[in-house]
Amino acid sequence: MSDLVFYTNPMSRGRIVRWMLEETGQPYETEIIAFGAHRENADFLAINPMGKVPVLTHADAIVTEAPAICAYLADAFPEAGLAPDPGSRERAAYYRWLFFAAGPIEQAVTTKALGVTVPDDKRGMVGFGSLDLVLDTLENHLKSRDYIATDRFTAADLYVGAHIGWGMMFGTIDKRPVFESYFGRLCERPAAIRAQEIDDRLAAEMQPKS
Repeated sequence: MSDLVFYTNPMSRGRIVRWMLEETGQPYETEIIAFGAHRENADFLAINPMGKVPVLTHADAIVTEAPAICAYLADAFPEAGLAPDPGSRERAAYYRWLFFAAGPIEQAVTTKALGVTVPDDKRGMVGFGSLDLVLDTLENHLKSRDYIATDRFTAADLYVGAHIGWGMMFGTIDKRPVFESYFGRLCERPAAIRAQEIDDRLAAEMQPKS
């Protein structure tokens, strides 16, 4: 029995955490939380009163929010090499882009998906300014590099890349060549392939039988 228990739904942001778990190489257990039924699942609500996935428990520790889970796993299992060394200056870029995705990218994309337009004179009130500004900033940073924060893959790439991939799939992020190239490289990682196969299979199993 593993100390890591992963609460998820294969049609949720849990896919990001599945990928991260596969990158660590650590054994873990999966608990599927069905949409709708989670509100009646007292055991799950005791773990996360918000009633949403993903959630990770590590022995008696509880972590919610996908970027927090990714950062936690990178630090909990340093042998996987998914984060710069603690105290190193590379941590600056690592934290910057991890939270850029958790903040401006997430907010800007969600605002677009909801059909909300932020008036020009109110942009200072939102953390992202505008979607174009967010995407231009991200594109300009990625133009001359293979990875977002350092010269190797980190949890920041995984989280940023997942947002880019989902956004391009659903039309909330432009299919710019820089984004397609970056996400394409990340998708070739064995852990990314394994994670997608696992969640695709679970999603298929959850479909109603005809």
